[in-house]
Amino acid sequence: MKALIVGCGRVGSSIALQLQQEGWEVTVVDENEDALARLGERWPGIFLVGQGIDVDVLREAGIEEADAVVAATDGDNTNILVGQVAQKRFDVGCVVVRILDPARADFYSERGLRVVCPTKTAIDTLMGAVRSCVPANVARVTL
Repeated sequence: MKALIVGCGRVGSSIALQLQQEGWEVTVVDENEDALARLGERWPGIFLVGQGIDVDVLREAGIEEADAVVAATDGDNTNILVGQVAQKRFDVGCVVVRILDPARADFYSERGLRVVCPTKTAIDTLMGAVRSCVPANVARVTL
């Protein structure tokens, strides 16, 4: 299986390393060459310096043969664009994008992108934690 990861921050590099450990052939694209350090000195995959929204860079990274594309940069616009290009132009079957803005995450999810929204996950988790440590029958005081 071949995966293309766009963005090599904490999230992208972790996904790349885990997929590689599971036997995937992984290519990572990041605009910052220093991001390669996150993958370690013995990174067996491919690392390309470039913009993930550049179709030529995506082709060089092997998007045409990719079984999965993960867009995990720190920019929603970049991730959305990479996801749409992978899905619509290159017909990649598994495209997953990280979108931080919950409203945009819902919008693009409704249009067929597989979206992960860490902001929504954090809100849900934090609300659950608050609710679990305050008894439901405690009277709420309004100020």
